[in-house]
Amino acid sequence: MPRVPLLRFHRAATRGVTGRFDALTEYLRQETTGGKLLLAATAAALVWANLAGGSYRAVWQTGVAIGPAWLHLDLTLAGWVADGLLAIFFFVAGLEVKRELTVGELAGWRAAALPLAAAAGGMVLPAAIALAASRGAAADGGAWAIPVATDIAFALGVLALAGSALPSGVRVLLLSMAVIDDLGAITLIAVLFTHHLSLAWLAGAAALCVVYWWAQRHRWPGWLLVPVAVAVWVCLHASGVHATVAGIALGLLTPVRPARGESESPGERLERRLHPLSAGIVVPLFALAAAGIPLGSISQAVTDPVAHGVVAGLLVGKSVGILGGAWLAVRTRIGSLPDGVGWADVLPVAVLGGIGYTVSLLVTNLALPDPDAQSHAATAVLAASLTAALLAILLLRRRNHQHTTI
Repeated sequence: MPRVPLLRFHRAATRGVTGRFDALTEYLRQETTGGKLLLAATAAALVWANLAGGSYRAVWQTGVAIGPAWLHLDLTLAGWVADGLLAIFFFVAGLEVKRELTVGELAGWRAAALPLAAAAGGMVLPAAIALAASRGAAADGGAWAIPVATDIAFALGVLALAGSALPSGVRVLLLSMAVIDDLGAITLIAVLFTHHLSLAWLAGAAALCVVYWWAQRHRWPGWLLVPVAVAVWVCLHASGVHATVAGIALGLLTPVRPARGESESPGERLERRLHPLSAGIVVPLFALAAAGIPLGSISQAVTDPVAHGVVAGLLVGKSVGILGGAWLAVRTRIGSLPDGVGWADVLPVAVLGGIGYTVSLLVTNLALPDPDAQSHAATAVLAASLTAALLAILLLRRRNHQHTTI
């Protein structure tokens, strides 16, 4: 039998598989895709938890131990998703922060001042309002930090879906604010939820971070960098610091300027490769593990003071804080609005800041050890995030209409 037709068939099939994979990867890079997958995973978690709550809890609470006991890698399946896989999400966020601050829209103090002030207002005021609205109940365990973060994937997805006619500076402002916001949130996680700190493991993590930085400067191949990154994660987890901090730290240590002779920097290459994994698998999987809220908890959440604080912090604190921080930066002339962007465009960005989904759910699980309290706060996060998304869509469509009629 001739072998040439078989060889041609194999090459054609390989090209077909490669083409479909490239198309899937490109689809996962689209900003609307992350939001859609996040909503789908949330719906699946809610259905699963309410139709088969026993199996939902059994699956995600299954213990999975890796390696010897002294590595402390005996986590539940939900813990592996929250501590392990979510580190990839924060690594991509760290790359975005580094890129924006070094070669992007935030390069230079004046360019960074506006989103920095907006993010600061969008963190401080939600925390204060959460404490006030909960009548101090959110002070226990650090629950006041739940409404501090903005979900990048969800917020950018809503903006791409409903705000396509707005100036490009609106997206830049939202992205810049959100990445600074996430950097602040992961810092809070490291400070608030570090227990029984082991200086030896922490020193090991710091030393390995130096190795990673040196290896990146000398452009080690990726197959050598991956074990170093994993070792940093293991050391931080064993030290008592929340292991997702490893992601943001390594992202910030990755070069984002190409060296002589390079077509793209290591940061650009890693962000391009890992963003589909983060948006398409990691974040939806975390939502599937964390958003399984029994519907019966909704009536109880209505009377829970911490839930009151979360809703008020996300819906009121975020909007007012972001707008107030941005206005103060412009008023004091330390920052300015992007070209073509007016205050009517900043308003939907401020409302989008109330989508605190992924990181807010992570902080909920860290701050509230009681399962019922977790369900109440998670219900509040879900309700406030969906409400903020709907309000932002209405505002964005109105601005789209105004821009198209001018």
